[in-house]
Amino acid sequence: MLNVGRLQVLCEVVNRGSFSAAADALSYTQSAVSQSVARLEAETGATLVVRDRRGIRPTAAGATLVTHAEAIFAQVEAAEADLAAVLGVRAGRLRVASFPSAGATLMPLAVAAFRREHPDVALTLAEGEPEEIGPRVRAGEFDLALLFEFPGVQPRRERPGAGLRSVTLLEDPMDVALPADHPLASKPALTLGDLRDQQWVQTSVQSPCARHVVRSCLAAGFEPYVAFESDDYDTVQGLVAAGVGVALIPRLALTRVHAGIVVRALAPRSPVRQVTAATMLGPGVAPAAKAMIKLLTDVARRYTETPVAA
Repeated sequence: MLNVGRLQVLCEVVNRGSFSAAADALSYTQSAVSQSVARLEAETGATLVVRDRRGIRPTAAGATLVTHAEAIFAQVEAAEADLAAVLGVRAGRLRVASFPSAGATLMPLAVAAFRREHPDVALTLAEGEPEEIGPRVRAGEFDLALLFEFPGVQPRRERPGAGLRSVTLLEDPMDVALPADHPLASKPALTLGDLRDQQWVQTSVQSPCARHVVRSCLAAGFEPYVAFESDDYDTVQGLVAAGVGVALIPRLALTRVHAGIVVRALAPRSPVRQVTAATMLGPGVAPAAKAMIKLLTDVARRYTETPVAA
C-alpha cells in the first residue's frame, strides 16, 4: 500500500520543482526528501521524477501518481472534516466570502455569534461580487460564500452558485428610490411603468443587479436611460438624493436610507434577488461552515420582514 506521507513529499517535489524547495516547505532535510522519493520509487517499481536543466520534473508515472495523490488528500481532508463534525466544532478554520450588502448586514451579526460559540475556530472574511467569489468556492479557496441570484431569469450555467450546494437565506426585494421632492414621491403605489421617462442611477452595466434592472424595465415596455453608474449603493443613494435620477436598490442595501430620498416598493411585486449560502458539493463540508449557515439562517429571519423605509 502506498504511503500517504511519501505521496505528499512527491507532490511537493513536483509542484515546487526541487528537492530543496520541498524540504523547506515540509520542514524536512533535503536528504529526508530524497530518501522518501527513493522509497516511493522502490515501492512502485517506477522512476517518478527526473532532473533536467529546469529542475525536477515528473515522469509519466510520477505525474499520474501526483494526480491520484491530490484526490487522496482531498478524501483525507473530507474524512477529517466528517470526524470533526462528530467531535464538535472545536478548532480549525473557516474561510468565508460575501457580496458587499450582505457583508454589511447579515455577516457582522453572524460573525459575532460564531466567535462567541466557536472561539477556537480561525475565521476569515473576504468581500467580492458573486460572479467572482462563486468560482473561488468551487476551487476550494473559500469554505462558504454568500451569493445572490435572480432565479428564473439567469441561465443555470451563468448562476454564481452553479456547481455548489446552496441554502436559501432570504429573498431580497429591489425597491425604487426617488428624490424626496420628486413628483412621484407622494404616490402610494408605483409601477415600473411610472418610471419610464426618468433618468436612472444604477450599478455598473455588467453587474448582475444592473442587468436585472434593465431586464425588468424591458419587461415593463421601456429601456431605462442610465445617467450615472456606481457600484457603491451609498453613492447611488447620494446621486438620487441630488435629484439626478431614480434607482432600484436591494433592500439589504437600504438599512441606512439617505435623508434626501424616499423608498417605495413596486406593484404588483418588486424584483427580487435570492440570497444564498453556498459551499462545495460532495462530502466533507466543513462543520464550521454548517454552524455558520445555521447562524446566517437565524440572522436572515430578522431581515425577511424589514419594512420599506418611507
